[in-house]
Amino acid sequence: MTPVGTDIADRVLGGWLGRIAGNMLGKPVEQGDHWTRDRIDRYLRQASALPLTDYLPGPADDGEGGEFELRPEWRDCVRGRIHGSCRDDDVDYAILGLDLLETHGFSFSTEQVGDLWLTRLPYLQTFTAERVAYRNLARGLKPPVTATYENPYQEWIGALIRADVYGWTCPGLPRRAAALARRDAVLSHSGNGVYGAMWAAALISAAFTAPSVRDALDTALDVIPASSRLSRTVRRVIALHETGMAWEDTLTTLSEETAGMGWIHTVPNAAVLTAGLLYGDGDFTRTITLTVRGGLDTDSNGATAGSVAGVLCGAEAIPPQWKDPLENTVRSAVFGFDGVRISELASRTVALAKA
Repeated sequence: MTPVGTDIADRVLGGWLGRIAGNMLGKPVEQGDHWTRDRIDRYLRQASALPLTDYLPGPADDGEGGEFELRPEWRDCVRGRIHGSCRDDDVDYAILGLDLLETHGFSFSTEQVGDLWLTRLPYLQTFTAERVAYRNLARGLKPPVTATYENPYQEWIGALIRADVYGWTCPGLPRRAAALARRDAVLSHSGNGVYGAMWAAALISAAFTAPSVRDALDTALDVIPASSRLSRTVRRVIALHETGMAWEDTLTTLSEETAGMGWIHTVPNAAVLTAGLLYGDGDFTRTITLTVRGGLDTDSNGATAGSVAGVLCGAEAIPPQWKDPLENTVRSAVFGFDGVRISELASRTVALAKA
């Protein structure tokens, strides 16, 4: 299908800008066991920042200690202090995926993904499942054993955050996007961890052609097993939204139903992300702010929500308060990419999409 609405280049740039802006929005409160949904809103209320329409406000004090202690990076990612994007793995993996496709093409192997990690990505900039897989690669293990050996994080969110580039380069081809994401994901994940990557890639791909967020979500569900916990959870959010239940009540219900899974697990984060997309209803600002206010892995969820919303609306339609502070610049730990222009990343992505 041909992407609907605005030009594909604008949609891809919207995806990159949305991912980076959503990531920056959620970064100061990325600690889901401390920064709960209630605490985030109390912080915003205290700062007279509800409804949230811009990056998070800075703290009244130095942001260290106490109930409202922000992550150390907050000084570079709160409103009024942003000059280009902060370095973050949620953006590094999108860059690494772009480099993978440019280097090996769409027929890349899982082994080539691992080789690129060892070549381009510093070990200390990997976390949870990715760090285990990296260590297993260095030991000489091969996929899919790299994902399963001594890895308690196999169903966490890491593979999902690596999936965007497969959606951006396969506009309107969700099954192809999902297949690429799966080939990447099995390096470090299994089960719902892999399904999360497939779902996210398909969701972003579908956003190029879907007439609404709901249509994109329905299409993305088709690429993962209907019996999986991820699929059942996403469908549960959709069902509650359809009843007219308030956003807060939907998240409370899903929080109870996914209790015990942890704040970095794919399933509860997919619930927060799905709710943000549905209740945001295509509005870029509302989508990313609701998603981040939903808590858990705030920067990862904000990034994926921003990517979907940015593809849906295109870069031109993203409000300037989200774009302008980024100064078209990305900090990255991926060797050879630090300081790269966002517009360059987008144009290189478009070249792959049109190949």
